[in-house]
Amino acid sequence: MKNILCYGDSLTWGYNPEGPGRHAYADRWPSVLQERLGDRACVVVEGLNGRTTAYDDWLAAADRNGARILPTLLTTHAPLDLVIILLGTNDMKPFICGRAIGARQGMQRLADIIRRHDYPMDEAPPRILFVSPPPLCETENSDFAAGFEGGIAESCRLARLYAQLATDSGCVFFDAGSVAKTSSLDGVHLDAEGTRAVGIGLEPVVRQMLEL
Repeated sequence: MKNILCYGDSLTWGYNPEGPGRHAYADRWPSVLQERLGDRACVVVEGLNGRTTAYDDWLAAADRNGARILPTLLTTHAPLDLVIILLGTNDMKPFICGRAIGARQGMQRLADIIRRHDYPMDEAPPRILFVSPPPLCETENSDFAAGFEGGIAESCRLARLYAQLATDSGCVFFDAGSVAKTSSLDGVHLDAEGTRAVGIGLEPVVRQMLEL
């Protein structure tokens, strides 16, 4: 059995834009991926609302810096065959980073951590799959619109930057925006159909990477 870690933010946690609330377990993309892979793989979910690639955000009780917590999770869930990273949306907040290139650099940092980590059983590092989040969209939700001010244009650059990073670093890339669109209810999150579509879209990529 292959072990897969899904490392992400609220898109992985399953935030429902109709919320505040959470999508049903069966609708979240890691759950869909697990169902479709069956007993050939174990999908471990580590999604945290507000998580960034590698930037501090002191506005929440939980540590949102993805680079700081990742080493602990790599050891917790070892051995791993694949890490799927779906991050970058929260980097678009102007008070966090606000630039797509910053998210790209953050993803590079995460890849470096995965490859250089001191794994508990001296196993080889897992393979890495970069997933770019669907771009932000216009919304009448004033809180989300203000929190991600100026982020729409930058978020549209993420797929290109992540794809190039994957090529340069020997990782694999998937554009979640090719199968799902953000909901105009908050301009950030996915509806149930969208998050299911991400899980469905990832299945053939994961199967090929792990030879399932």
